Amino acid sequence: MTIATVHTSRRLNITLWIVQVLVALFFIGAAAIPKLLGDPTAVRIFEQIGGDWFRYLTGSLEFAGALGLLIPPLAGLGALGLTGVMIGATITQLAVLDGPAGTSTPIALGIVLALIAWGRWPRTKALLHGHLSGDDRLDTAAT
Repeated sequence: MTIATVHTSRRLNITLWIVQVLVALFFIGAAAIPKLLGDPTAVRIFEQIGGDWFRYLTGSLEFAGALGLLIPPLAGLGALGLTGVMIGATITQLAVLDGPAGTSTPIALGIVLALIAWGRWPRTKALLHGHLSGDDRLDTAAT
C-alpha cells in the first residue's frame, strides 16, 4: 500500500463513520421511534399499508439496522438491511400511498445506504465468511 492509498482509505473510513452515525440517528429518531411509540402520523400511514404489526416490524427493522450501522463488524449488514427497507418503502409509496411524490426520501436514503454497504463490503464479506479476527471485530478504524 502506498501512503496515498492509506490516506484515501483513512479518509473514506472517517467519512463513512460520519455518514453512518448521521443516518443511524435519523433512523432511530425520525423513523423507528415514532413507529414503535405509536406516533399518530405513523399509525395513520400504516393503517393504509398493513396495520400495527407491520408498523412494529418496520420500526424494529429500522432500529436494528440503525444499531448495526454503529457496530463496526455489523455496519455493512445494517446498511444492506436498511437498503432493503428503503426499497420496500419506495415500492409502497408508489403502489399504495402518494405515488412518485413521496419517493424522494426513501430513494435518497437507499442510495446513501447502498454506498455505505459498498464501502463496508470487505469487512461484511469477511464477517460472512468467518474471517474476522478478534482485532478486526473491535477495531473501529478498520474498513
